[in-house]
Amino acid sequence: MVAASSERIGFIGLGFMGHGMAKNIVEKGYPLTFLGRKNRKSAEDMLARGAREAATSREVAEQSTIVFLCVTDSREVEAIVRGPDGLKDGLKPGSLVVDCSTSDPVSTMALAADLATIGVEMVDAPLSRTPKEAWEGMLDTMVGASDKTFARLKPVLETWAGRVVHIGGTGDGHRMKLLNNFISLGYAAIYAEALALAQKVGISPTRFDSVIRGGRMDCGFYQTFMRWTLEGDREAHKFSMANGLKDLTYLESMADAAGIANPLGNAAKNAFAGVVAMGGGKEHIPMLATHIGKLNGVDLSPETGGTERPKA
Repeated sequence: MVAASSERIGFIGLGFMGHGMAKNIVEKGYPLTFLGRKNRKSAEDMLARGAREAATSREVAEQSTIVFLCVTDSREVEAIVRGPDGLKDGLKPGSLVVDCSTSDPVSTMALAADLATIGVEMVDAPLSRTPKEAWEGMLDTMVGASDKTFARLKPVLETWAGRVVHIGGTGDGHRMKLLNNFISLGYAAIYAEALALAQKVGISPTRFDSVIRGGRMDCGFYQTFMRWTLEGDREAHKFSMANGLKDLTYLESMADAAGIANPLGNAAKNAFAGVVAMGGGKEHIPMLATHIGKLNGVDLSPETGGTERPKA
């Protein structure tokens, strides 16, 4: 399908999520320029699909009317926008920068003010779901933008998102994303601790799952989380512990700025902080259960996690 639009798309961040997003933008007929990367697999795939590669963020900006960012954190976004040969050096008035990362709303608002001085609007459109849905074009996104800009951007968002929610103005997308991740990462911390306690008192993960799955406490996140402990599936939820800690740290900052106590958010943050401090930052979220198990003297590794512990 050829896009009936004059928009030219730039894309920076062909990682787990970004590769699928960029692939869908091209497949739906939009011309796309992406920033080259050391990991050549996704870059070569995009070139084969007809995308163009750029050497600098500035070059991406010069070739684009809308630039999507899908990177690790606010520091990286700031460097891409403001750094040497950055987006700000090549953007034209009327262009959009769309940050799909999970970023600090304070940083987002500062960048929005900075880009406004050159006639460029900052939009936040963070993501929910997994790389599988990114590849299928079925991600969720929560968008912070003016009504006019949202209307302009929505057809492009719909190339890679099955659910597009206009949550409010600039910054509101990132605020909502932190709340969303507070819930999901809080679930992860609860699931991990519950599994450790269950194993300690003689209830295996398999028996635990037989009660939760299909009941009122079941959900999509629970199902992907449990695939590591029950099946040893490392690809079930490709989101790192380090990113989880980063997101909960941003949540803490947002709560501090709002003047609200955030004890549950801090408890979840500390669960991830402990794993990262022990060198587990690159492991995926479902592996939290294995680490919490170790801290409590029980084995929740997939090889043994489904077995019964003899009752005393």
